[in-house]
Amino acid sequence: MGKPEAIFTRETFVFFRDLARNNRKAWMDANRERYQEFVVKPFRRLLEELSPDILEIDSRFDTGGRGNFSRINRDIRFAKDKTPYRAHMYLKVPAPFSGEGETGELYVGISADSVTAGFRIYSGSKRKDSALGQITDARILAEPKWPAQQRKRLGRRYESYWYATEKKEWRQHDGWPTASEDWEKLQAWIVRKKLKKTDATSANFSKEVLKIFRDLYPLARFTSLAD
Repeated sequence: MGKPEAIFTRETFVFFRDLARNNRKAWMDANRERYQEFVVKPFRRLLEELSPDILEIDSRFDTGGRGNFSRINRDIRFAKDKTPYRAHMYLKVPAPFSGEGETGELYVGISADSVTAGFRIYSGSKRKDSALGQITDARILAEPKWPAQQRKRLGRRYESYWYATEKKEWRQHDGWPTASEDWEKLQAWIVRKKLKKTDATSANFSKEVLKIFRDLYPLARFTSLAD
């Protein structure tokens, strides 16, 4: 067997840098092949490599490919920034949720200047319909020490921050949401590890991502899986 090859290359980061500098339809149309070759194909390959192990972690995760990637096109109707494209891409592995609202997910994100992998959960437009409202709130009441236990387990290796609505605006809070009043107003929670570009262009990148997913799977299970 030959040496394993890297999934991502320097060209992925160069594409996102160039897109950020030339964020218009004419440029994207002229660089569509670059987008397919250095963004779409590598992200699909990453999902293919991770999928068997993700399903071993929990067979309920959806790795089918249809909803596993963020969209490069932006909806500019409600955005202050009217540029048509996002200069980044996410691989998302959502936790299954029977409701119609948002659920938690494991993810990998790459932009021109950053590589991150972790867990995140958002409330969406209606918190009461999301996994936060349907599953997490009850579990926090039943196991109030769980957040502090996770901070002790993961806090030295992972960055955590969360959002709450204050005066009708989202406000970011650094650290771990451990107090009960934190969770009552929590609208989003992100736990992640910042990686280097050289990590993403290493042949061992999928293994590194899998370690992170295994570390953070208990967060997805606690917040989003009704079992």
